[in-house]
Amino acid sequence: MADNRYWVEAARPRTLVAGIVPVLVGTAAAGRLSPPRFAGALVVAVFMQVGVNFANDYFDAVKGVDTHERLGPRRLTSSGLIAPGAMRNAMVAAFLIAVATGLGLSAAAGWELTVVGAVSVVAALGYSGGPYPYGSRGLGEVFVFIFFGVVATVGSAYVQIEEISGLALCASVPVGFLASAILVANNLRDIPTDSRTDKRTLAVILGDARTRTAFKALIVGSYLSLGLIALCGGGLWVLLPLLSFPLAIPVLRKIATDSGRQLIGVLVGTAKLQLAFGVLLAVGLWV
Repeated sequence: MADNRYWVEAARPRTLVAGIVPVLVGTAAAGRLSPPRFAGALVVAVFMQVGVNFANDYFDAVKGVDTHERLGPRRLTSSGLIAPGAMRNAMVAAFLIAVATGLGLSAAAGWELTVVGAVSVVAALGYSGGPYPYGSRGLGEVFVFIFFGVVATVGSAYVQIEEISGLALCASVPVGFLASAILVANNLRDIPTDSRTDKRTLAVILGDARTRTAFKALIVGSYLSLGLIALCGGGLWVLLPLLSFPLAIPVLRKIATDSGRQLIGVLVGTAKLQLAFGVLLAVGLWV
């Protein structure tokens, strides 16, 4: 049985921000708070993220994508610290928790959420699993923007008010941009090893220089999109995330100069930026 420390590591706690922020922002955009529904949405989002992390760890190991040359945080299956079968079971358990909680939300807020949940699970498994994993075909960032940006944010608002919110849709743009930026930073670091294993991420396709440019565009675009949210009815308070820009400056500097393992710092810094940006945006929307 694997040590509990390894399971925490495999869950990659720093990436869970990508699941938490859209729930905060979507709920604030709804302008209404049902604590049980909020808690349910949070459980779904977090366990979906954990399930994705377990799935990537498992599928990349069994497909031979992860090697000892990988520069990022170690993968537990390929390192031999967690058996493939145990990781597969943990992946299934995480998704089942998300699905079970989602069914409860569907019973309260509408059956439409069941369809959204089913599509989300299939998309999560298809990222690194199956015969044609789209995460290895340059579409990973698209998946993250759609599901950890638009779907999660708008879905969190829907759970509260049982209708699609235009304000939540607008607010999902920077949420998706920042979540995608985390993946871009991750894939930039892994360009050398991914290229050797024929894992064609967007970073591999674009190359080093253009991937760095794409990262900068996502960060800057997140701040520019605040104007869109204001026009969608968010008011001037949605400009509060501008206060997080001091956190963006070192990240933008590092993406221009760092390489290899140094890029792990960019990944961590971007996650912190997304959390600060998301909390401030949620406060602005709620006010």
